[in-house]
Amino acid sequence: MVNNTLQSIGGFSVALVIFAGIAIFLILRLRSVLGKRVGFEKPPVHPGNAQRPNGPVIDARALPPEPGPGRSVPDPRSPLGQRLMQIVNRDQHFDPPQFLIQAETAFRTIVTAFAAGDRKTLQNLLTPHVYQTFEQAIATREASGEGQKTEIKSIISVVIEDAQLVGDTAIVVVRFISAQLNQRLDASGAPIPGSEEQGDLNDLWTFERNLPGSDPVWRLSAARSG
Repeated sequence: MVNNTLQSIGGFSVALVIFAGIAIFLILRLRSVLGKRVGFEKPPVHPGNAQRPNGPVIDARALPPEPGPGRSVPDPRSPLGQRLMQIVNRDQHFDPPQFLIQAETAFRTIVTAFAAGDRKTLQNLLTPHVYQTFEQAIATREASGEGQKTEIKSIISVVIEDAQLVGDTAIVVVRFISAQLNQRLDASGAPIPGSEEQGDLNDLWTFERNLPGSDPVWRLSAARSG
């Protein structure tokens, strides 16, 4: 009799009751986790209530909480985060953490292309005005018979400093702190003695893109030392 009582409760087996309890616990646990918003996440739109908010939306698409070591995405509740949200709301493909990764890649590519005098690469990544400035510097360097060697040792940090939407143009300012080795080369490609410069550089680069356009490339439109 005792054995039968242990094996069944109200006609249900003990094992079945235990498994049901575990299932309910897991469902509640998943709801508590999946129900949290992690940043730039857009709230669900219910049928018949699909009005677009007048002001900037803080909750937008779900993004990773951390874009990676040395990269920092602004708090979506901050003034800068709200300006980023204006771009997110206009461009469904704009992802701030992913943008920082692409910006770092562009930084490495542009710095090394400028040192190598690679005009074709630069022309694809710079606005016409900035390309003209870079091209003139390359031409002057070539006319003097010198070259340049640049090695990026590491990217210490990549941080979004500002963002704004001007008409259809999205603008994002990024601060790069990098450890670099720069050296001038003579006509034979040998390092010029005493020209080596090594240390941490602080650069502010401005990227822009025309949102309605089909071109997904963010181009460098301004660059200066921080």
